[in-house]
Amino acid sequence: MRDVLVPLEVDMALPPGGSTLHTASGTSMGTGWSARLMLPPGADGAAVKAALQAELDEIVAQMSHWEPDSLLSRYNAAPAGSWHALPPQFFDVADYALRVLEDSTGAYDPAGGLLVNLWGFGPTRRYDQAGFHAPDAVAIGTALAQRAAGQPVLDRAARRLLQPGGVLLDFSSVAKGYAVDCMARCLEQRSVRHYVVEAGGELRGAGTKANGEPWWVEIEAVPDAAGASTQAIVALHGLAVATSGDYRRYFQHGARRAAHTLDPRSGYPVANGLASVTVLAPTCMAADALSTALTVLGPIDGLAFAEARGIAARFLVRTASGLVETTSSDWRSLLQ
Repeated sequence: MRDVLVPLEVDMALPPGGSTLHTASGTSMGTGWSARLMLPPGADGAAVKAALQAELDEIVAQMSHWEPDSLLSRYNAAPAGSWHALPPQFFDVADYALRVLEDSTGAYDPAGGLLVNLWGFGPTRRYDQAGFHAPDAVAIGTALAQRAAGQPVLDRAARRLLQPGGVLLDFSSVAKGYAVDCMARCLEQRSVRHYVVEAGGELRGAGTKANGEPWWVEIEAVPDAAGASTQAIVALHGLAVATSGDYRRYFQHGARRAAHTLDPRSGYPVANGLASVTVLAPTCMAADALSTALTVLGPIDGLAFAEARGIAARFLVRTASGLVETTSSDWRSLLQ
């Protein structure tokens, strides 16, 4: 059985006559990226690829928590009370992420870097390296107290961010989605209107192929539960998709699977039975951040959050008999 999802509004305009299918790919943010697009006549495919790579390189230079010289790393190391002027890209991500923090009442927190590091999902002392051990309750309590003591303050009028002292930003649940949006904008600025772009499995598409077919993509499945849930494909026509799953980065912590998605309210990896949450949204930044927020909120509160805000979301919950699927009304409205 396969679900088919199609956006409610479809522009049937075809690519310009003489357009050719062009592909480009590369690496960024510790993963691969790719683009399939209908290249208009006279456009330079090599120049388009270079422009896409430049967009991604700029995101890394600003928002990587792996690069010690990135703007994010410099902010994390800055003294208490310092203000930091933000370039447009960093401001857009910080602004959106802090809004989701507020809207989710702390279930999503872009300043949870200290917890991420404690659990071995940061750039050092990795969970998959020799000598790693999970943090104890004292270390987690200390991290939560430090986080509660200082809040990053975004001065939206002046486009600057306050480092209150000890705050560690981690944009890993939003920057990749934003990077995909930047790739889309980069193409559109070069008069490419028909494309699908991807980074690390997160995608955004627009327009159609030469024959008028949309860009069909398969929704990411849970690899360790193959065949246990409904397969789904979506027409990425003015839509983006992102999935948060407990199978990507995790380790066994006693009898529990300690996945990389952490609950910033408790300080522990989420343990609500969710195997994955997929979100469809107009932007990949939103799909990326919201899939994480819904994962933390869980299958009940997360669904209520999605219903209240018109979010198209699918939840896959692990049970003794296999995966159980729950979807929001907006997800079901896209089913054909």
